Amino acid sequence: MLRKIMAFSPLLILFSCGDGSTNPDMAEEQIDTLTFDSPYKFNQKIKEECEKYPADWRDQIFSDEYALKGDHQNALKYWDSAFQRAPSSPSEAELDSIRARYTATSALEYISEISKSNQIIIINEEHHNSSHRIFTKSLLQSLYDNGYTHLGLETLMHQDTLLNSRKYPIQESGTYTKNPQFGELVRTALEIGYVLFDYEVADYNVNGKEREIAQAQNIEKIISSNPDAKFLIHCGFSHVYEGDLFSWEKSMAGRLTEYTGINPFTIDQTAFSEKSEIKFNHPTLNAFQPKEAIVLLDSNKSPLNYEVNDSENNYWADLVVLHPITEYISGRPDWLFNAENKSIPIDLEKIEIDYPVMIMAFKSDEDIYDGVPIDLIELENNTEPANLILKEGSYNIVITNQKAEAIMYHIAVEIP
Repeated sequence: MLRKIMAFSPLLILFSCGDGSTNPDMAEEQIDTLTFDSPYKFNQKIKEECEKYPADWRDQIFSDEYALKGDHQNALKYWDSAFQRAPSSPSEAELDSIRARYTATSALEYISEISKSNQIIIINEEHHNSSHRIFTKSLLQSLYDNGYTHLGLETLMHQDTLLNSRKYPIQESGTYTKNPQFGELVRTALEIGYVLFDYEVADYNVNGKEREIAQAQNIEKIISSNPDAKFLIHCGFSHVYEGDLFSWEKSMAGRLTEYTGINPFTIDQTAFSEKSEIKFNHPTLNAFQPKEAIVLLDSNKSPLNYEVNDSENNYWADLVVLHPITEYISGRPDWLFNAENKSIPIDLEKIEIDYPVMIMAFKSDEDIYDGVPIDLIELENNTEPANLILKEGSYNIVITNQKAEAIMYHIAVEIP
């Protein structure tokens, strides 16, 4: 039996059967029991495994594991702990001075316009911050309309040769693509019509310089085979920088210019990205506290870029994007919600299963055992709110525990 959920708002949900009759009773639903060993680690398992790492690595591993399952708060907290953030305490006069120098404008509109005169756009992310993936996803349609047809993703694994024909990611597609928001970035790109390609180094034993060279060479091969195409490349952290970096000599973006003769337009999402606490944020972010993704223009309409110029380095990105500081709605980041995505309650009252549990929503036409969930949450007990963030569609809901005991049922979400 298919359960239909009509989402009129994030808070008002009506449960009904496929024939339109009211049916709030889970006992009447078609519930399947199965064995399901989650590819995502429960919080308890993360803590147990991370305690085995050396202290100077432990918090970064914590952050990576929480980020993979979409736990934004813990991902930020442990990342900041790993890198020992120092509080930033600018005066109000200093914040006013920052605001006086720049005017904020929509990052989406600015990048869409600038893309018309470029062949390659490179945008980076913090691997522990899924909001960066959501922003790249928001760019896809406008860039595609402006001629961009190829999307290179650092995380993609070489062995998933069927990704472009399958039209959705699986667990073997990559590392970061296991994250629900990265999975949605991949799905959206494929639905729009992008050709996705990998460019990461096959041999992970290379050093940093060799890795940057190999990444750029792999991208150059794709460009050479499609000389008239436009390319969007989504990478991690410092791979986006142009110029000279002491440790690598040049990053992937700099090497790509060297090999192709094409100057990419480079976008940094990480320089002023939010931290786990407002006091750790860059003063520029705190000065503007944007409500949408913005770029800053000076009095000459030139955008704020990111640049490091010292005795050992001279590198930059052409543009910095500032994102809103996350607010939380029932524990979930507000940037998960939009006109398409609504909070859908999962009724656990009649479900008998040992806690903690992980609740995952898979698209009904994707393999639950190898697919990437649209959303997932972990609950310690049955008193916590069980809400998934979903858009209109048909889903398999899988509820599993640490013993690999699981149940599954089907829902259809309609958003008028």
